[in-house]
Amino acid sequence: MPLLELEGATKRYGALTVVDDLSLHVDAGEALGVVGPNGAGKTTALSLIAGDVALSSGRVVFDGEDVTRRPAHARCRAGIGRTFQVPRPFLDMAVFENVMVGALHGREHKADASEAGVEALERAHLLDRANVKAAQLTLLERKRLELARALVTRPRLVLLDESAGGLTEPEVAELLPTVLALKEAGTAVLWIEHVVHALLAVVDRIVAIDRGRKFAEGDPHEVMSSAAVQEIYLGAMA
Repeated sequence: MPLLELEGATKRYGALTVVDDLSLHVDAGEALGVVGPNGAGKTTALSLIAGDVALSSGRVVFDGEDVTRRPAHARCRAGIGRTFQVPRPFLDMAVFENVMVGALHGREHKADASEAGVEALERAHLLDRANVKAAQLTLLERKRLELARALVTRPRLVLLDESAGGLTEPEVAELLPTVLALKEAGTAVLWIEHVVHALLAVVDRIVAIDRGRKFAEGDPHEVMSSAAVQEIYLGAMA
C-alpha cells in the first residue's frame, strides 16, 4: 500500500481548473519527482496534499487513511512535512528559534522539542548557524532552514517545492547530498523541481504534468527524454 495516494484530485477557482483529475502515489521511502511548465498546477497539487488548499473533488489518502477533510496541522502531525518555494523564515528570530516554532507544536515537553530541533538542524546541515538570525542567512541557508522546519516534525513524507530553485550550480551540488540523505534514511520525498539534473540524481520516478493533468510517468531518464516532455515541458520541437 502506498504511503501517499492522491486520487482524482481537482482544484477549481471559479471557471479556472488548476488541477484536473490528478492521481499519483508515493511509496514509503520512495523519492518521486514532479515536473511541468510554470502554471502546470504543481505547487497547487502540493498544497492539496499538505492541506493548505481544499480539494474541489478527489481524495488524499495517507498511510491508508483518508485525510481529505483534515486541516494542514493534522496532516503535519500524521507525518506530512512541507517546504515552500520561497523560504518564509521569521527574519528577526535565530535559526534555532525558527525551528523551535514547529518543534514545540504538539509536544508537551520542551526537552523533547529541543532534541527534535537539534536533530532537524543536523539533518539540514545548519546546526553551526543555529544562533544566527534568519535575516543574515544566504539563500542556500534559507533553503536549508526551510527543510529543517519541515524535518523537525519528524515526517514520514517531505514535500519539497523547488528546493534548488534560485541556487547556483555549486549551491545545488551542496544541497543534493542533504536531499539524498532523506531518502536513504527512509523518509519519502515528493519533489517539485525545475533543476532537472538535481531530480535525476535523487528520485526513483518522475511524474510530468501540464495544465493540471498528468501526461507522463515512469523512469526518470525515460520520462525526461520522451518526446511529450521535450515538447511540453522543455519547449522543444516534437
